[in-house]
Amino acid sequence: MIGQIQTVSVKDPEAARQRVLEAKETILRKANEQDPVLVSAGGGAKNLDAKVIDTAAGPMLITELYVDCRDAMGANAVNTMAEAIASTVENLTGGHVYLRIISNLATKRLAQAQCVVPKESVGGEEVVDGIVYASAFAEADPYRAATHNKGAMNGIIAVILATGNDHRAIEAGAHAYAALKGQYTSLSKWEKTEKGDLRGSIELPMAVGLIGGAVRTHPIAKVAMKILGVRTANEFAEVLAAVGLAQNLAALRALAHEGIQRGHMSLHARNIAAAAGAPEDIVNLVAERMVKERKIRMDRAIELIKELSADES
Repeated sequence: MIGQIQTVSVKDPEAARQRVLEAKETILRKANEQDPVLVSAGGGAKNLDAKVIDTAAGPMLITELYVDCRDAMGANAVNTMAEAIASTVENLTGGHVYLRIISNLATKRLAQAQCVVPKESVGGEEVVDGIVYASAFAEADPYRAATHNKGAMNGIIAVILATGNDHRAIEAGAHAYAALKGQYTSLSKWEKTEKGDLRGSIELPMAVGLIGGAVRTHPIAKVAMKILGVRTANEFAEVLAAVGLAQNLAALRALAHEGIQRGHMSLHARNIAAAAGAPEDIVNLVAERMVKERKIRMDRAIELIKELSADES
């Protein structure tokens, strides 16, 4: 994970940057003194860098601390280290430190997944072509990419919530990574193989933990982790990337094959039928009739409930 220390009012930012880099070992030692348990587990502050950025409030020197968090997400450890080295950075630069905090753009903690799907499994080569075209659309157009990536995150965030991890951090990191090259683009890519099958891949930051926070204390999170059976945070991240890729494929297949609205309409119709008071044994019948008629409304659901209930009596 990356911890950032923001220094302002530095007279010579480039010279100050060099002084910070020259004091790397001293800074890392100070950071690691804050978490001897993490260090004993093989983690801790491993490296640092510094950069000068131009902002609307003037130039700033940003010192970046790289921390191996092992099987923790790491926010507490990184923030504690960043705060501890702030005074050292001030002394070295002659400036004033304000922010000392983790970055959720975890580019040092990327997860990847890949797959090859036989064309028969998605409905044939025409559907494969549709998915490839949809992928190219998302890669080139940020308006499509936002919805494309949302489809992948639908699966990832569900698992993140179930396991007590920080869904806001994962969401923020993923979307920032999608825009890292200057234009927001797709996190996944789908291509057609020489045999006409579908090849997919995804890459995104995945700062998750198996220890700390609610992961080890919330009973539902503990059960979810037991079901997953993952042994390390890296393995957990790989599972999440695979879930995102699978969820993305499901959405793209629906779009390229039958249209997304068909599935949405069926779900919406079931919700309307249940809200209208349909008994459990006729909820599906009411929903199917509404979808067939394309009249998914509360008043029509009530009418159908009365009709079906009368038929049964």
